[in-house]
Amino acid sequence: MRLDDIRDLLRCEVLTEGDDLSADVQSVVASDGMSEILAFARFGELMVTGLTNIQAIRTADISGVSAVVFCRGKRPDGKVVDFAKKKGIPVLVTKMVMFDICAVLYNKGLKGVS
Repeated sequence: MRLDDIRDLLRCEVLTEGDDLSADVQSVVASDGMSEILAFARFGELMVTGLTNIQAIRTADISGVSAVVFCRGKRPDGKVVDFAKKKGIPVLVTKMVMFDICAVLYNKGLKGVS
């Protein structure tokens, strides 16, 4: 599923305007624990988290995920968004909770990591 489709499906706002949302995503890693993301994420996945500090983007960068979706309407500050732009990591925000995001994406054929 393409990132732009995920944006529409989850009713996301894109905070890193201008980023390419044509990347294809096949799986999702979701956690507020960055150590868990680091342990299980694979290159090209979608990362879902409620942790909006700079560590989330650093974790996304190290893990090689395609994009970050911040859940529960949480918004990172400008420094975090600027850092994501610098790293080329699209940042999206949705009001949906993590559980619902995962359920919606699973029902559309995306898989979680195991």
